Amino acid sequence: MQLDPAPFFEDVAAGPAGGAAWWVTASDQVRIRVGLWPVAGARGTVLLFPGRTEYIEKYGDTARELAARGLSTLAIDWRGQGLVDRLLKDTRIGHVARFTDYQRDIAAVLRAARELDLPRPYYLLAHSMGGCIGLRAVMEGLPVQACAFTGPMWGIQMSPVMRPIGWAMATAGTALGFGDRLTPNSTGESYVLTQDFDGNTLTNDPEMYRMMQDQLAAHPDLALGGPSLHWLREALLETRHLASRASPDLSCVTFLGTQEAIVDSAAIRTRMQIWPRGTLEVVDSAQHEVLMDTPAIRAQVFDRIAALFLNTRESAQAD
Repeated sequence: MQLDPAPFFEDVAAGPAGGAAWWVTASDQVRIRVGLWPVAGARGTVLLFPGRTEYIEKYGDTARELAARGLSTLAIDWRGQGLVDRLLKDTRIGHVARFTDYQRDIAAVLRAARELDLPRPYYLLAHSMGGCIGLRAVMEGLPVQACAFTGPMWGIQMSPVMRPIGWAMATAGTALGFGDRLTPNSTGESYVLTQDFDGNTLTNDPEMYRMMQDQLAAHPDLALGGPSLHWLREALLETRHLASRASPDLSCVTFLGTQEAIVDSAAIRTRMQIWPRGTLEVVDSAQHEVLMDTPAIRAQVFDRIAALFLNTRESAQAD
């Protein structure tokens, strides 16, 4: 497998030294980007699955926290976002043909990990939409020793009144040929560039919110707006399908902020109640981005993630 160097915006990533990125090609010839923050003598590699609208550089701080705990990080730009080629003529709209297409991206990431000879074991850290993609992946045998989810999109937060309306709009809009249109109440602009810190639904930390804004101001090509109606339909279908499946026999911790306002908290609680080796950590006062909330919250979350990952590593070595 050939790894071609890709742009990597170290000026805004603020990750550990040695970060780099490459282009890799999925099985359907879609080009994606992977980014690596290596650690000398690493005790394993974290496969980091970002959320919708996100990109590799946003997780520089996360990679720094993981590096301090002895773990390398390999992150991905999913098809249709970050620096990867966009899938619609209007490049501001988030879109995917089928949610299962993201599994092709994962296969390409694993090939890159092998080509780069990254230290094992592998672990999964998945946020929001990445949590939905990652859940299917671990159900289908992703070769990781343990997994952690933050605000995973195992359901989309909607009121009981809006849920049937959302399904109807997404289904009918796609059927009528409007699947590439933005969902109602969304825009083609990035959320963090149009929403002031006060009232945002991502983080309680003003410095982290400013970091998100500064990254997109410096590199506008990373920005992405709202999702398409087709993306919404695919997301609703995927979360419904995954809810019907059993949890994998894999050590897992999932973090849910008490101020979560984006994904469906009830779906997260339901899933973790039926995860045999899973633990739900409810994080008091945290919003959706627990990895990018206040310093106290971040320290709590990263310590818990590292404890799970490294304890499972030691247990496996002892067996």
